[in-house]
Amino acid sequence: MKIAYIASFPPRECGIATFTQNLVRAIGLHVQADTPQDTATIIAMNDPGSNYAYPHGVGFVIRQEIREDYYRAADFINTSGAGICVLEHEFGIFGGESGVYILSLLSRLKIPFVVTFHTVLKSPSFLQKMVIREIAKRASGVVIMSRKAVTFLDNIYEVPAEKIHLIEHGVPDMRPQELPEGEDLLQPYKGRRILFTFGLLNRNKGVETVIRALPEIVDRHPEVVYLVLGNTHPGVVRSSGEEYREYLKQLIAELGMEKHVFFINRFVTEAQLAYYLSSIDIYITPYLNEAQITSGTLSYAVGAGAAVLSTPYWHATELLADGRGMLFNFKDHRQLAAEVNMLLDTPSRLEGLQKKALEYGKKLGWSRIGKQYLQLFRHILEEQMLSPVGEETPLLAEGAFKEGLPPFSLAHVLRLTDDTGILQHAKFGIPNLKEGYCLDDNARALILALMAFRHHKSHEALKLLPVYLGFVHYMQRDDGLFRNFLLFNREYTEEIGSEDAFGRAVWALGYLIRYAPNSAYREFGLEIFRRTIPHFSNLQHLRGISNTIIGISHYLASFPTDEGMIGHLSRLAGKLMNAYHAHAADGWQWFEDRMIYDNGILPLALLHAYEITADAAMKQTALATLHFLEKICFRNGCFAPVGNNGWYLRGGDIPLFDQQAIETMAMVLLYERAYQTTGKTAYLGKMYDCHAWFLGENELHIPLYDHETHGCCDGLQEQGINRNQGAESTLAYWISGLTVRNALESGTGQPYHSALQQKEVLL
Repeated sequence: MKIAYIASFPPRECGIATFTQNLVRAIGLHVQADTPQDTATIIAMNDPGSNYAYPHGVGFVIRQEIREDYYRAADFINTSGAGICVLEHEFGIFGGESGVYILSLLSRLKIPFVVTFHTVLKSPSFLQKMVIREIAKRASGVVIMSRKAVTFLDNIYEVPAEKIHLIEHGVPDMRPQELPEGEDLLQPYKGRRILFTFGLLNRNKGVETVIRALPEIVDRHPEVVYLVLGNTHPGVVRSSGEEYREYLKQLIAELGMEKHVFFINRFVTEAQLAYYLSSIDIYITPYLNEAQITSGTLSYAVGAGAAVLSTPYWHATELLADGRGMLFNFKDHRQLAAEVNMLLDTPSRLEGLQKKALEYGKKLGWSRIGKQYLQLFRHILEEQMLSPVGEETPLLAEGAFKEGLPPFSLAHVLRLTDDTGILQHAKFGIPNLKEGYCLDDNARALILALMAFRHHKSHEALKLLPVYLGFVHYMQRDDGLFRNFLLFNREYTEEIGSEDAFGRAVWALGYLIRYAPNSAYREFGLEIFRRTIPHFSNLQHLRGISNTIIGISHYLASFPTDEGMIGHLSRLAGKLMNAYHAHAADGWQWFEDRMIYDNGILPLALLHAYEITADAAMKQTALATLHFLEKICFRNGCFAPVGNNGWYLRGGDIPLFDQQAIETMAMVLLYERAYQTTGKTAYLGKMYDCHAWFLGENELHIPLYDHETHGCCDGLQEQGINRNQGAESTLAYWISGLTVRNALESGTGQPYHSALQQKEVLL
């Protein structure tokens, strides 16, 4: 068995690095192989700005914030000969917000992987929760080191119980051995009573609690000395320098404890650590809060048989139960002082703690822990418990697509809507009243409400119809044009809105005329629509033209004999066709010299126009530009619309991020319309693939849909997602979702399996 490990690794000074090194050694003891390279290959995580002289077993190095390295690492693992992969997960060692880049690697793996979660948060952020859930969803096994973590994974992250395996934190052989001359850092303190804390130094360690307890301890036991072993955490040094250590030194001086507290700013070997832990009197972990699911330093202390005093963080309450240690309250230096004095005064009590810790520590030896991991790996391989990962097996698998869709809910739409209309923006999931309203979003909201009532008979949606239609009416000027933006106090911010907003209003009105729930809505819609007609001939911008074409096409579905309107449609579609012929060339089948926003709307408009005019050239151009757009927007095995961070100029680079929800909505509608026009099931498969962008099948492999608020995040960015959930993105998600649901429920989604098998759309 060859195993690939993704983790930090020595000589990087990091707890995860030491853990991984010990795990590799422990498993290697139980695996027969000619050389160590036959059993393990390490994919090492480099922190920014660092470069390490790794040992021979490290086959690949990932620079933490270089996203492309994660893809290359996956390819390396897939061709390394490894049969299984192990991910040592800690948020801080992976790139992107909340370490989201690791999902790019895991999505490309073609072998099963097991994840060990070193941190499981009780109150995660949205992105932290999604990262953990996505990792666990793809993993064949999840390892945690405490029972508390089992509860969290089940209740908070919804990880199936059958995937979770409890394997405690291993410890090396902690039998003390004599150290070479010069390595005994405790030599200057021989003959004194030693209190001891070790590990990378940061504010959560709570060292100040021990320092504040010292005056009372020293008053009774003047021979006491407190030793703090360990470097300052590298991340803390980068952000704050030695600020925390300097604060502790100042506190020591204020309390007059300079002769009783000493810092040993070193990263020591395990042999040294075993010797120190066997030589001290009391080991103290004074962490400041309970949110510590695993502590390697605490495991080491118990494994060495040290008498331990600790605050009651989660791992400590489990590991020190049944008399294996003692607990004191967070930040309670008076209680700590009393407990230390009691133990120093009562040698039998001190020895009792040491004995029970040493007895339990025998169960934590790395040899036994490594065997448990190896048994899990073999079980996964023997039972073929492979999770659906990689390019060939999308998250929304065949037959489960409909079940994988979140339930339809207007909760966030209702949250954003008041008696004026739908608000433009939100801060996270909270309406942002400062930004007011816009015609664009209320037009989309009108379409969504009509779709929801049409397909689901949603009475909530029916109640929203007059709000959105009333807003469209309020924003129309006497001459038939529209204003776009309205402040919360109902003041206009401009005299005439954009052609885009005009076109979206026409689209919504045309859709209303076609699918109105009663004649009153249709007649009101017709009144507003007819006032816009004189302005059709003046439209110059392609997206305003395209939106208007779609609205006119819906109108003509109800009034197919309106020759004047057919003439408007033909002239507007002609402008699109002329733009295409003016810019198209070999290798560039598009309407402009650049791709900017809402790109799928342009070919979608021509498909709608074709249904009315039966002009074959429009259909041919629509499908040709769709195919060109498709080749640009499907990368790394998933849909990736042209980003708004620079847009795509002919001959230039395709911007990958800031990906927007309206791009995805346009593509969902485009593929659905292409299927209706041609009957080719491959278009349905692409439609599903585009919609899956919202649910995690995207460049960062993280969902933008928020199951808690029922809103949609505002964009996919290079480091993570824009957590604001405004109207545009939420409406785009639900319009896309209703389009997909309608395809499934009406029967057009039956050829889903065959659609997935077709990798290219045949024109």
